[in-house]
Amino acid sequence: MTDLARLEVEAARARLSITRMLRAAGTGHVGGALSCIDVVTALYFHTMNVAPERIDDPDRDRFLLSAGHKAMAQYAVLARRGFFPEGLLDSYGTLDARLTGHPDMHKTPGVEANTGALGHGLPIACGMALGLRRIGHGGRVFVVLGDGELPEGSNWEGAAIAGHYQLDNLVVIVDANGLQISGRTADVMNMEPIAEKFVAFGFAAQAIDGNDMRSVVDALDATPFRAGKPSVIVAQTTKAKGIASLEGTAGSHHWKPSAEELDRATSDLQAAVDRLELVGARS
Repeated sequence: MTDLARLEVEAARARLSITRMLRAAGTGHVGGALSCIDVVTALYFHTMNVAPERIDDPDRDRFLLSAGHKAMAQYAVLARRGFFPEGLLDSYGTLDARLTGHPDMHKTPGVEANTGALGHGLPIACGMALGLRRIGHGGRVFVVLGDGELPEGSNWEGAAIAGHYQLDNLVVIVDANGLQISGRTADVMNMEPIAEKFVAFGFAAQAIDGNDMRSVVDALDATPFRAGKPSVIVAQTTKAKGIASLEGTAGSHHWKPSAEELDRATSDLQAAVDRLELVGARS
């Protein structure tokens, strides 16, 4: 199996794991978790210098999920990567669970910072990137933002810091699925053109199809896009990617499926895993 095929299979398995967590909690922020999962999979299985046996390595890369309500994506990938047993996914959202609705560094192995208050991830990432540089460690910092959180002003304070200090050890990925809890981002608060705004703050930018693994990997491999500049990847994605009945709907932002709906979604995602494993075995 080629590396690209392996990544596609891992992303499909992670999508399936989201339905496992839904079965435990009965509800969850599904849409954004499914839209960003190709990016998160590529980061943990291809790009980042991380490993569960080196969880405190000072030279490790760091990942921050600024849009913390998409935590199911990170949990699914962390479990697949071996940071904790996959059986822990069955406790998601339950009382006193270690897998909470937003990432908690004090409860979940592999989580680098508590996130979920939108607009906080990029400023924290900037502090990490600047700190790593000043103490001479080689790790990089990757942060996923949602396009719906970009109106938060703290994002642009972080962007100004990143540009001013020329943090080329920082990579920002914007999960641009075009939707948020109250509708289309273009209608709620239009932040386009996203790439050009980051460029104005001193970033080097690239726009990609964020649900195409080849495009994701190629963009991540090319970072930093320019020496002395932080990088931003604007990943155009589909909200709820992988569940046909939910794709591209604002209603998928937070989903409470019926038993029948969940069974159908699980069956469809399992079929996708089986298909990709068959194709990968032939490659």
